[in-house]
Amino acid sequence: MNFGTRLLFFSTLTLAMIFGFMHLIIPEYNFERLHIFLFNLCSGGSIIIYFTENRGVMSLKNKIFFILTFIYAFLSFFHMYVYAIAVSLILVVIVEMVRVKKFSFFPFDFFTTKVPTYDKFHHASLLCISLGLLLSTFAIYNHEFSKLLPFEKFELNTFFLGFSFPVSLISLSMIFKMMHRAKTPIGRYTKIAIFWTINLGVIIFFIFILFESAILELVISLILVVAVVTTLFLYINLGLKEQQKAFLTSGICFLIATAVTGVAYIAIYFYPDYNTAENLRLLRNIHRIISLYGWNLSGLVVISRINDFPIRLHSGRIIFLHWITVFLLAPMGYYSLTFAALAVISYIIFLYFVFFSKCVDDVCKVI
Repeated sequence: MNFGTRLLFFSTLTLAMIFGFMHLIIPEYNFERLHIFLFNLCSGGSIIIYFTENRGVMSLKNKIFFILTFIYAFLSFFHMYVYAIAVSLILVVIVEMVRVKKFSFFPFDFFTTKVPTYDKFHHASLLCISLGLLLSTFAIYNHEFSKLLPFEKFELNTFFLGFSFPVSLISLSMIFKMMHRAKTPIGRYTKIAIFWTINLGVIIFFIFILFESAILELVISLILVVAVVTTLFLYINLGLKEQQKAFLTSGICFLIATAVTGVAYIAIYFYPDYNTAENLRLLRNIHRIISLYGWNLSGLVVISRINDFPIRLHSGRIIFLHWITVFLLAPMGYYSLTFAALAVISYIIFLYFVFFSKCVDDVCKVI
């Protein structure tokens, strides 16, 4: 990834976090939707396309996608839904052009053992972007115009969270790609089982959200926790010992933390004494912060510089700074402008080192 592209994503990811704290300055607006779109769709989606096209620079399609996702984020924020729907349909076409060129229109590779699991996750990531955009478009149309489906939660505020899933899938693709030692039949079939468990589990989970079935949501959440813990176990034992392994292992630990907070968010509904609006808001914010700035960011920074490793930085110290930012500064920053400023500064330092540290040989490889 060249310097200009790294600077673009560095700036967009920083802007995303700043908007996450903007409610402290302009409390009359809810910036949650905007900052999640900027992180997951603008930055995450564009990095996924960049990684898929494998050119070393952003293609014209990639640049148009980035610009349109930026426009889409602000159109959705300002409730300009007719224009947002039009933009989202164009985005679907761009993603599908990239996906079909890399893989195929119908995902036949999901159903064969001949295709590596990491390719399955990669294909699923692109497909999930397209489906997420289509579902969000239908959710907007249903909630704002037609009321075809009676589900209260079938709206953009439910489905915009789904744009985190493609980033998760592309990160898992990289994790499974580094499990080169899992060549036994047991290893291969375990990885395939994890692929289906995670993908079907998330789809079923969203269905249960629509039907507002807390018990079923909890059951699926626990199944997903088992899949994630199994992934961590496999990666620790089978993953190649390279510099990026430290970042990806840290990322999986963040993912387990999001699973725990997700289960806690659902479980609290069964305890009326603790089921208060403030407790739910607190758990949701912690879950969102760990998911975005912990797990998702870990995957994105590795994918962004995958052809540059090893790079000149102290991985342990940078990862420690990352955890301090995610688990201490950012959650406290949601309620305090001082901690918000510290979180942004710490976050910028982390991004600077992972995006702009030089390669060990001072000549980064170009894809």
